[in-house]
Amino acid sequence: GSEAAGEQGQEEDEVEDRLKEHMDSLLDKSARTRQQALQGLRLAFSSRSLSEFLLERRLTLTDSLEKSLKKGKGEEQALAGTVLTLLCLQMGSGPEGEELFRSLKPLLVSILTDGAASPSARQSCATALGMCCYIAAADLE
Repeated sequence: GSEAAGEQGQEEDEVEDRLKEHMDSLLDKSARTRQQALQGLRLAFSSRSLSEFLLERRLTLTDSLEKSLKKGKGEEQALAGTVLTLLCLQMGSGPEGEELFRSLKPLLVSILTDGAASPSARQSCATALGMCCYIAAADLE
């Protein structure tokens, strides 16, 4: 019993360490490194509940996703939109999810309506906008 619990705790620590590495890599100058970090976060967010871990780091992660959406191109923007959707799902309908949605909504709308943005980025931002609005928008309109 206690040995299994110890292994589970160690596994959770390893997952958190990997997530911290991915979050640090979002600040890298290399677009490829940032894309790999976004792919790692996408996998992690879609495979387990990480809300406790993410609550403590949501502002840092929100800033990093905002930078990827603003300064990234095509694939990076598309991945950032997907990660944002998953982050919103992890945060839920409470004040944290609402704050996340409210802070990034204008940027999502901007990319969605930008004819020069790649189709995959626009699609990802449309999905993020719809899902986050459904989950976390306090204003019914």
